[in-house]
Amino acid sequence: MIALKNKKPNRSRRRQRRARPRLRFSPYAWAKLLCLRDAGPSEVGGFGISDANDPLLVIDIELVRQRCTAVTVEFDDESVADFFDQQVDEGRMPDQFGRIWIHTHPGCSAMPSGTDEETFDRAFCSPDWAVMFILAQHGATYGRLRYNVGPSTSVRLGLDIDYTLDFPATDPDAWLDEYENNVRIHDPFSSGRIFDYGADDSILDPMDIDAAAWHANEWVAS
Repeated sequence: MIALKNKKPNRSRRRQRRARPRLRFSPYAWAKLLCLRDAGPSEVGGFGISDANDPLLVIDIELVRQRCTAVTVEFDDESVADFFDQQVDEGRMPDQFGRIWIHTHPGCSAMPSGTDEETFDRAFCSPDWAVMFILAQHGATYGRLRYNVGPSTSVRLGLDIDYTLDFPATDPDAWLDEYENNVRIHDPFSSGRIFDYGADDSILDPMDIDAAAWHANEWVAS
């Protein structure tokens, strides 16, 4: 009798997992996300670009300028505004580029931190829907779809990599260039050198280093 009672909830949980909505990635977008995750020691974040006919199908990932640590990602507001303008100029609607927030965790856990939750609540409360997706270093993932209209609610998302889609060849050199042009890593043990921020010539916090030079500093060498 006990064995039979244990089987019914298991079947119910399997049905719930099958019914869970899925966030899908094209192979190109997934390969790019893996490349960005492994490019440096910190978190890194960006916006998922959705297919015009399927808002939960991510076909690309775009970075903006950001300041990162091992546990946080802070986007540059001006860079976000420029990114939105560029996407509109390319003919995309806001629900194709401004709804899916993607970032990585350098550790093994993909569960959102308190800072992640605060950022999601603050920065993605205006759209009618938004997604937070996290990929951890060792492959764990977390996805959540939130509806901000009507009786707001959240739904956990499953993950699919859709290999039935046509996709272009991978381009890791271009992806790493994008990473190095946008990502600055906050290093609490920096020796005090100052690096330019991509095309911006402004003087920044000496504890910030550009992504291309992170491997040569005391933080990594120690």
